[in-house]
Amino acid sequence: MPRPMRAPIQKANNFPKAIKRVIMSMKKWHYAIIIAILMAAVGSIISLVSPNRISDIATAIQKGIVPQTEKLSEIVQDISANFQNQDFLEAKIPEIMADVSITDEDKAEFQNIMAQMPNKTQEEQMGLMANIPDPIMLTLINEVKIDDEVITKEDGLKTLKLLNFAQTDNQKEMASKFDELPKSVYNLVKPKMDLSFIKKTALFLISLYLISSLFMFIEHYLLSTVSNRFAQTLRKNISIKINNLPLKYFDTHEMGDVLSRITNDVDSIAQHLNNSLATIVSAITLFVGTIIMMFYTNWVMAITAIISSFIGFAGIFFILSKSQKYFNQRQKELGNLNSHIEEIYSGHNVVKAYNGEAEALREFERLNKKLYNCNQKSQFLSGLMPSMMNFIGNFGFVAVCIVGSILALNNQIEFGVIIAFIIYVRLFTNPLNQIAQAMNGFQITAAASERVFEFLDEKEMPSQENITSSLDVQNAKGNIEFKHVKFGYDKSRTIIKDFSIDVKAGQKIAIVGPTGAGKTTLVNLLMKFYDIDDGTINIDGISTRDLTRENIHRLFTMVLQDTWLFEGTVRENIKFNRNDISDEEIWNALKVVGVDHYVKTLPGGLNAVLDDNDSISNGQKQLLTIARGMVESAPFLILDEATSNVDTRTEELVQKAMDKLTTGRTSFIIAHRLSTIKNADIILVMKEGNIVEQGSHDELISKNGFYAELYNSQFSKASEEAI
Repeated sequence: MPRPMRAPIQKANNFPKAIKRVIMSMKKWHYAIIIAILMAAVGSIISLVSPNRISDIATAIQKGIVPQTEKLSEIVQDISANFQNQDFLEAKIPEIMADVSITDEDKAEFQNIMAQMPNKTQEEQMGLMANIPDPIMLTLINEVKIDDEVITKEDGLKTLKLLNFAQTDNQKEMASKFDELPKSVYNLVKPKMDLSFIKKTALFLISLYLISSLFMFIEHYLLSTVSNRFAQTLRKNISIKINNLPLKYFDTHEMGDVLSRITNDVDSIAQHLNNSLATIVSAITLFVGTIIMMFYTNWVMAITAIISSFIGFAGIFFILSKSQKYFNQRQKELGNLNSHIEEIYSGHNVVKAYNGEAEALREFERLNKKLYNCNQKSQFLSGLMPSMMNFIGNFGFVAVCIVGSILALNNQIEFGVIIAFIIYVRLFTNPLNQIAQAMNGFQITAAASERVFEFLDEKEMPSQENITSSLDVQNAKGNIEFKHVKFGYDKSRTIIKDFSIDVKAGQKIAIVGPTGAGKTTLVNLLMKFYDIDDGTINIDGISTRDLTRENIHRLFTMVLQDTWLFEGTVRENIKFNRNDISDEEIWNALKVVGVDHYVKTLPGGLNAVLDDNDSISNGQKQLLTIARGMVESAPFLILDEATSNVDTRTEELVQKAMDKLTTGRTSFIIAHRLSTIKNADIILVMKEGNIVEQGSHDELISKNGFYAELYNSQFSKASEEAI
């Protein structure tokens, strides 16, 4: 079973040109956009400062819970500074040997140790010094004052012995002896948390985040306002454009396509432009700024974070390259399935009548299976993306923690730097995904804008600025003259070849002929929906070229074959675009066409609201539109198959109403049922764009020509149907 072709996924034909057109069209909001972009950039820059400040807080907290082994090493260095000075030791020996408070045994031990000092390394010398007797050690070490804390010689000696004269670099071993240190030393090296610094930094961060949030709020407010104002302007321009487009455009374009440009495409521009513009500015700023801040903080960690992230993104790009075809195929198969479903349900009666259910079901199952396969593959691959993004982030965290730990153990960085880089990894990976989404949004914006601007660039009807003539409705006599009128929808196809007729005021002119003969085209030319190629149409001696379209439309009342009722009350539908119509006139019109009883049965009568959910038949809709035409006071009347949707009995009633409606008016009636126009003053018989016969019904029947053939064929058909 054949299926209608589905249009491919829309993409911009010329992306740079389309985006440039959008930017130029938003010229009056450029300052607001620039401010929003600056706000986005500044907000992102402010957020880049926070990781280093968080790093400072983390370092301060670390110092508050970990003993200060480095400071202890400095204290030991200060206490034992004299041991590093060989001249001091040699000068001190005579004084020690003369000191009577020191025993001879201690002096002998000291001399023995000093004799071993030459040719020893500094580490070995410190090991020998640890064996010097305490009375002599007290004369060698210094009393130290650090941060207003006095470390006596006794406390110093105890500290040196406790730490074995600092013969180890093991921080853990040194930390295990902290509780045994003298109070004066312990007060200097015990964990200290700088709460004042942490408080100031925390308040600074809170202020920073509030300012960043304020900037982001202003940015989103401005962009949201601008994008919606832009969409509002586009809709306004489209509305104006619709009124200026010739009828030819709507005859050659599907109404659904036009509506899609007005609604879907404009909404896409507003939505994606708002999201993409803000996102791409913030993302690029974060991406570049994060790289700069990482290298500023520590280049080794920066390289680690970047390499680890790009390893993960390489996997994502590989998956994307393999999965794109499944996404495209999924859209295509979804369109095929929807088209098949729409086709089968719209022709459900025919399918049932021809026992085509089995074939339709087999085709559905085939298309459904193809869609299932594409869905399964595309959704599986798309489901990997969040996992891959999490993997990239976690992989970056692990790499940063490993390298950061090695650097921290070597005292090249502090613990807070690792915390900062964990944040930087997240700030680095997110913008890449956001930039990709923003570019996709710009692609959608470009494609939608091309369709909208293509519509706005369509050629409009000729300007009417130079038209000064006018014909007042009250003063119009009702004469119309066609003189050698020629018209074709394009140069290669002429519909009206050479048409002339002189219609007097008050005459009823019926236009008949086979499909494609030019009946409706003739009316469209009379209403100036189309401009004639050659010849002239005069209304009361004034050429339609010298009258505005609005002026001509006020002179005519039209009742068309296609009924049109909008959502509103019965009163509003009948007095459409007229405020001087009374309820009495409305009821009279409804009564003439025989639909007053139906309106009275509606809840509210004339105040009843009509919408698509109302159970109103096509015939009743047609009668209401005829009543709308009856309340008009225009001197000319056009009836285009106005009784096609009513039954024979109602048609007879409407025909009588039409006779009253046409009284005193120059009327043009396009009729399919020839029995309804037997009382016309002139019947124009059209064939292939020309009038082949004209005259009254009796005259044309007596000629036994083309009209008689049409009339007799309908009469014979009606007789057969009656039998």
